[in-house]
Amino acid sequence: MREQPGAGVLDDEETRLAENSKKDDAQAQFAKTQKAEDGRRAMAEYEAAAIAVRAKTERLRALRLARDAEVAKKAPAKPAARKKAAKGSAKTAPGKLADWLDDQEKGGRRS
Repeated sequence: MREQPGAGVLDDEETRLAENSKKDDAQAQFAKTQKAEDGRRAMAEYEAAAIAVRAKTERLRALRLARDAEVAKKAPAKPAARKKAAKGSAKTAPGKLADWLDDQEKGGRRS
């Protein structure tokens, strides 16, 4: 068989391209692994912060309830509520239309 001219160059170039492709694949896989690890780390930090906030909120709530209980013990008793006046005593009975119209005329209004 005859060798084609420049066949050695293509083989070297194909080998170089294949090696670069393997390097690119390895770098892409490494980047993907790093990204997944960074995501897990960020999620762990987020969850730890959320747990700390809940613990702090619970502690502050307990302190507030204890303080409110102390204030309630020291505060004087509230006086009994007053009874309200009977309804309807302050209101006037509804009038007739004719009475209203007379009042309007006397007030200087014309219809």
